[in-house]
Amino acid sequence: MPGAMFETMTETVRETMTPDATTMPHGLPETDVLIVADCWHAEADAEDVVRRAIAAAASMVEADTADAELAVMLTDDAGIRTLNNNWRQIDKPTNVLSFPALQPEGAPKPGDAPRMLGDIAIAFETTRREADDEGKPFDHHLSHLAVHGFLHLIGYDHETNAEADEMEDLERRILAQLGIPDPYADQDRVS
Repeated sequence: MPGAMFETMTETVRETMTPDATTMPHGLPETDVLIVADCWHAEADAEDVVRRAIAAAASMVEADTADAELAVMLTDDAGIRTLNNNWRQIDKPTNVLSFPALQPEGAPKPGDAPRMLGDIAIAFETTRREADDEGKPFDHHLSHLAVHGFLHLIGYDHETNAEADEMEDLERRILAQLGIPDPYADQDRVS
């Protein structure tokens, strides 16, 4: 599971969004964003964009994400290519990868650590290239990839047409809440 890898990246910039009763709706997961590639510094708002997208998604799904946490690694094409090859045996970069965590059995006990939803990795160059090719603002495409990755963590998939339709419809509704147009209006499904 890549979660251990994320925790060992002590040299990275680590920002933690800690839910606060005065600023955050109840039930949102704690989101750790780790920047592990310098290219992300070109997009100064990337961490906030990712957090906003995940918060919007968490607030619109029926899954219980309260007292849970996830990590989002903002990497480059080389980093995501390595992950893609190691975990999926596909030796090329991709835009986003999700690694859902195994969920513990039974109800949580007082004092338990937060439940880990899993890890998401997003590649800068592929995200930038796709946004430019599709004529979309970078932050809109980044939001879409963060939402897409989050939905995978909570059990959504797109292996069948029915699953893809359900997931894409939910993505559209979440992104609309963020003021982002339908990402599928002029393209094929994310795969």
